[in-house]
Amino acid sequence: MFNNWFRTNKIAMLLLTVVRLYVGYQWIEAGWHKLTGGFDASGFLKGAIAKSAGEDATVQAWWGSFLQHAALPNVNFFNLLVPAGEFLVGLGLILGTFTTFAALMGLVMNAAYLLSGTVSTNVQLLLMEVLIIVSAANAGAIGLDRWVLGYLRSLFHKKDNSAALRPAAAAPGMKRSI
Repeated sequence: MFNNWFRTNKIAMLLLTVVRLYVGYQWIEAGWHKLTGGFDASGFLKGAIAKSAGEDATVQAWWGSFLQHAALPNVNFFNLLVPAGEFLVGLGLILGTFTTFAALMGLVMNAAYLLSGTVSTNVQLLLMEVLIIVSAANAGAIGLDRWVLGYLRSLFHKKDNSAALRPAAAAPGMKRSI
């Protein structure tokens, strides 16, 4: 019942729009600062790797291993991916375009930051992103999703109008009336 309220209620739609705009602003601002001010993830990655070793490790060993063997050797890729991803998530949420997907990608980034030992506002943003995802299209109803998703649905759900013009077939043993 509560889940349905998030998906269909007009008051929920308004509240979700406020949440969506707030989360979008947080992402677009973070991405913009990284895009315009220069960004190098190597220090962050090395710090997270260091937190994965020792008796007082705050980062899971498996995540530290991923960062050390996959992320750090490809830091140039992450130097492009992180700022662009943050900015695009923010833009999608602010415009209400592909809202559920944008919130999901924001959730993935927040989870990665949390796994790397950075708490900051990541928990709050992650929880708000879960609300946006659970609410599905209602979160983007006051946004471009109203038109974009409607257009995409019309492309994939075209009906055969000629079938609607033909009379229905009678069941076996029944006469069809004209």
